[in-house]
Amino acid sequence: MGILSLLLWTPSAGALLLAFTPSHNYKSIRIIANLFSTLSFLLSCWLVSLYNQQNPELQFSEYFPLNPNLGSAYALGIDGISLPMLALATLLTSIALLASFSISSNIKGYHICILLLEFGMLGVFLAQDWALFYVFWEVTLIPLFFLIGRWGGKRRHTASLNFVLYTMGGSVFMLISLLAISQYDLEHSGSLMTTMHQAARDMPRLEQILVLLGFLCGFGVKMPIFPLHGWLPLAHVEAPSPISILLSGILLKMGAYGLIRVVTMLPEAAHALQPVLIFLSLFGMLYGGLLAWRQSDIKAMIAYSSLSHMGIVLLGIATLNEIGITGAVLQMTAHGLIAGAMFLLAGLLYERTHTRNIQDYSSLVQIMPRFALLMTLTLLAAMGLPGSIGFVAELNTLIGGFQQWGGLMVFFSLSLLISAAYSMRTIGLLLTGPVKSKMLHIADLNTTELLAAGLLVSCIIIFGLMPTPLIDLSAATISQINNQISQRLL
Repeated sequence: MGILSLLLWTPSAGALLLAFTPSHNYKSIRIIANLFSTLSFLLSCWLVSLYNQQNPELQFSEYFPLNPNLGSAYALGIDGISLPMLALATLLTSIALLASFSISSNIKGYHICILLLEFGMLGVFLAQDWALFYVFWEVTLIPLFFLIGRWGGKRRHTASLNFVLYTMGGSVFMLISLLAISQYDLEHSGSLMTTMHQAARDMPRLEQILVLLGFLCGFGVKMPIFPLHGWLPLAHVEAPSPISILLSGILLKMGAYGLIRVVTMLPEAAHALQPVLIFLSLFGMLYGGLLAWRQSDIKAMIAYSSLSHMGIVLLGIATLNEIGITGAVLQMTAHGLIAGAMFLLAGLLYERTHTRNIQDYSSLVQIMPRFALLMTLTLLAAMGLPGSIGFVAELNTLIGGFQQWGGLMVFFSLSLLISAAYSMRTIGLLLTGPVKSKMLHIADLNTTELLAAGLLVSCIIIFGLMPTPLIDLSAATISQINNQISQRLL
């Protein structure tokens, strides 16, 4: 078994072991789940150390034919785009499990669902076959439906149903686009991913545009892109906080990752739709930022800020140039760390106070200094303060966008000002003012919580001060993608 298969199947092995663990043995269930998630994270770190950053081609490839007539195969591989997402997925799953000690009902089912969700997420980033990619894409829906619907808040059933219906609706458009490409003669010498890239070259321009629109609907729901974001606020608010970490930190990145792959496959269509993409990205950034500014529910604020930050990713992809795509990939990692940290800290605060209303808090810096420090650093990173990974990502995207559209980037700058406004507002309401009597006896973060949140905040700052290793990890692959797009657009 290759290292990629070992990484992919480790969470499912943990879920299988949990299935045979007695339901009343809570301690063993938590230990097993955390052990397998930690093992997955260590495997991803090992993979990063083995990865050759100078080689833009797929590495550690595994190939086993499944359906020779269709050309589908069990094809795995990684490159500079998928590897950061793998490491982020395994890290945030470990963090989510560390933050799950407050879950007290049906603990066995909860941990099995999280490990199965990790299995699906890893499969999306490892799959090098469109059929396999689509299967893993759909696999993530099942555990998420139960995680939100069983362990969520008061409106959890509505939230889980909305999420599944939105995502399944988008998946229909994605499937139609895949079938449209498969109508062309596909060479079955390689995986379906490779053959579809080849077939896309022969498609008429109008058909390429229609196919890309289908993919945009499918991936746009998951990113999400305005106006396909309707499921996002309710799902984030009602989901348990550990699940919100995964939902915002990883699940949204699956849509952006798929869109990068499709734009590489259909650059002519992406170039034709550039005005649409730039409008959707800039409008989404402003719209999400303004809605985040209006929220009193801290989780709703983070949810709408995710819509704004994912607009930056779409903007980077829409530039179709190297520095813009670099900014998009960096923003995917940055938002995963920042949103993960914010949802983790917001969840830990909710467990102590049972309120998400920002107006109910005041002067937490005196009562919870550890929490105050980490939350302040995270919110400053969310507004793109220099010294954080958010600044590096936004700067690259801004430069790429300016090279492509010039003065339109004034709207990008306006969205950054709005981000600064709601971040500073949240810091002011949470941490300053007179101490409220009902907040006097709130406990600060314990050692486990401090470790989980501190790890994410440390990554935000370290990669902000020293972004070169993260940039170099993807540079060769992004350069190859840029060359492929440039050659097709000549």
